Formats: sequence, structure tokens, C-alpha cells
Amino acid sequence: MGSKRLKPSPIGSLPFKPANKFKRQELHVKHKKAKDSSKRDERFRRKREEDQDPELRRERLKRNVPATLDRKRVWDEADDDMGHGIGLSVDVERLKRRRVDKSPESQPEGNGPEDSDEDSMLESGSDEEDSPPKVSLKTRRSPSPVESTTSTKLDMTPEALAAKFPTLFSADPPPIPKVLVTTSINSTLHHEANVLTALFPHSVYIPRSAHRYGHKFSVREICSFASNRKYTTLVLLKEDQKKATGISIVHLPLGPTFHFSVSNWVEGKKLPGHGNPTGHSPELILNNFRTPLGLLTAHLFRSLFPPQPDLRGRQVVTLHNQRDYIFLRRHRYIFRDKRPTEKSVVGPDGKEVRGAEEIRAGLQELGPRFTMKLRRIDKGIGRAGSAGQVEWEWKGGMDKQRTKFQL
Repeated sequence: MGSKRLKPSPIGSLPFKPANKFKRQELHVKHKKAKDSSKRDERFRRKREEDQDPELRRERLKRNVPATLDRKRVWDEADDDMGHGIGLSVDVERLKRRRVDKSPESQPEGNGPEDSDEDSMLESGSDEEDSPPKVSLKTRRSPSPVESTTSTKLDMTPEALAAKFPTLFSADPPPIPKVLVTTSINSTLHHEANVLTALFPHSVYIPRSAHRYGHKFSVREICSFASNRKYTTLVLLKEDQKKATGISIVHLPLGPTFHFSVSNWVEGKKLPGHGNPTGHSPELILNNFRTPLGLLTAHLFRSLFPPQPDLRGRQVVTLHNQRDYIFLRRHRYIFRDKRPTEKSVVGPDGKEVRGAEEIRAGLQELGPRFTMKLRRIDKGIGRAGSAGQVEWEWKGGMDKQRTKFQL
């Protein structure tokens, strides 16, 4: 019989597929070594060229941008008069920039109707143009994606949103917070509740009991009790199978109420190289809250911490929003001299920050750390009996489009 012809293999790594198993393995190893060698030679050749011309490296790094979900984020198309827009995924900063560009003050002189060469009689005044613009739910790609580590600009709050929640967006200076921490009835999370009292300044923990001779106070009764004693916020810690699974935050005295799910709870003692927190008021960092719903959530977290931090404690609490998950971390920082083997601090543009060439910041995590996700916002206190009191609620279909986020 004649020799068996080798057919081309559909496998992309091998040019053909031998019938013998050992020959196939040997050919695969040789092909892989040759491929790795060519990649290594190409990498070293590119490095030699970039060492001679640094501009090539800058151009390559500028083009080499990873296509992450954050960079592929899409927004809802909305107009300037969209109202509070709590259920829309719109960039508030971009809307305000567009409104400023359309304002008469920003228009150059000489563009009035008298200076225009076009005849005003040719312009059709149809009813469609006179009708108010409608909100379009079509999404579009963000032309200039912003990195997820940008700080939240709280002054970009829409006026309609501030009018709907006047207690959170008050023009008066925010008062010193006084937080009441409690748990669900017959909860076993006493240690976790005490950890929250160390996290929020000026907070007190009062356990709830369902003793046969005790009274089972509801959330509304607890809020009434706390409001009469000048508390500003109620934090309710929920549990399931002796683990923290949710946090409800009530802004006193009239709401609103925010419900969060909690996951990945790790206390400070279980963190490697952790530090011990002190009683100083921490600084607050709010990252990447860009939509009206995100700004509303950011203002709630801001009301939990004093407006003037104690800088001597060098403590900072970070609430970082990424893909609608809010990561809470607490650190202690220290400024030190830069070591010879370390690089200088660079800004968002990739260039070194002037004045900080020889300074580095050291961080020590204090704990606790956990992850939250916003599930529901109620207008008043607690879950209302009618659906009209629920301002916003998370639904399973919101995560169907992976490039669209709510916060």
C-alpha cells in the first residue's frame, strides 16, 4: 500500500497534523519554540529602536489602550431638561458642559439673526421643532472615555435632583453627623456592628432584641427615636447565616432610605500588615460617581462623615465605584522620601507631577473592607406600602448590557 497522505490540519498552531502521536507532539513543541523565539526577537528589536527614539515608545503606549468594559461604557442620550433623571445612565458632567456651550454667553459675537447671510423666511417653523425634546433611550459609545479613578464632582448635581431630595442637597453647611448603628432583630453580628461604629465617626451601636418581654421596635419607630435625639443617620446591618449581607442607610428625619447588598466582608485583623485605627475623623474620597443616581449615592456617603477631617490622624476612607460595585477601603498614609529604585509619581496624563519628584506616599490598610451594591432607594423611611414611594430599584435586566452602568 502507498504511503498515507498528510492532510492540512484545521488546528491553527500546526501547519499539518501528522498521523503519528509522538511526531505530532514533537512538531507542536518545535512550532511553539519557534513562535516564542520570533516574538522574543521582535520584542528585543522594538526595544532597541525605542531606546534610540523614545518617541516611538510614547506612540506605541498611546495606541496600546486596553479595551476594557469601563472604556466601552455607553450612555443614554438625554437632553438638558431631562428632570432629575435618576433612572437614566447619563454623564452629568458632559451634560453640564454641553449646556454651557449652548448658552448665549458662550456664543461668539456676530452670530445673531441680523448678521446671518441666510434668509430667516426659508427656515421652517414646524411643530416638531417647537415641541419639547424627548429623552432617547438609545445608547451611544463614549467618544472620550474617562478612567474609573476620577474623583466625583459633587458640584455637578442637577437642580431637579437637588429639589427632589432637599435634605441631602441642602445649601446650608452640613451638620456634624451623629450615626445610630443597629442590626436586624436577634442578630449575631455584634462585632461587625462595633466595627461600623469605629468606621463612622460620632456613631453609637444599640442592639435590637426580640425578647419575650421586650418590644420589637420597627425601623420607623427607631427612626422616630433617633430623630428626637438629634441623630442624622440610621445604619441597619442585615445578616444571613451569621454573615453580613446587607446595609440599609436612612437619612433622618424624613429619608430617603438606601438599601445595599454587602459581600466580601473582611475585618481589619485578618488583613496582612494591617494597622490599628484611631479616633480621628478620616478624609473621604469618592471615586467615579458620574450619573444622577451616582451623585445621589455620593451625597449620602458624604453625610456619614464630618465635613472637616482631622488631618493629624492621616486616615482616609475611599469609596470607589466601578461597574456599579462600591468598594470601601480605609487606609493610613504617610509621606516619605523616594527610594533610588522607585519611580516618581505620575499624573493621569502619564507625566511626572511637579513638586513631588522626590516624595512617595506609603499606605497601611486599617480595615474593614467590603463591597456594596445599590439595590433600592425609598422616598421615605423603610419600604413603603405603595410602589409610588420607591424612587429606584435594581432589576435583573439592568445587567443584561454589560457596557451600561447605573452609577
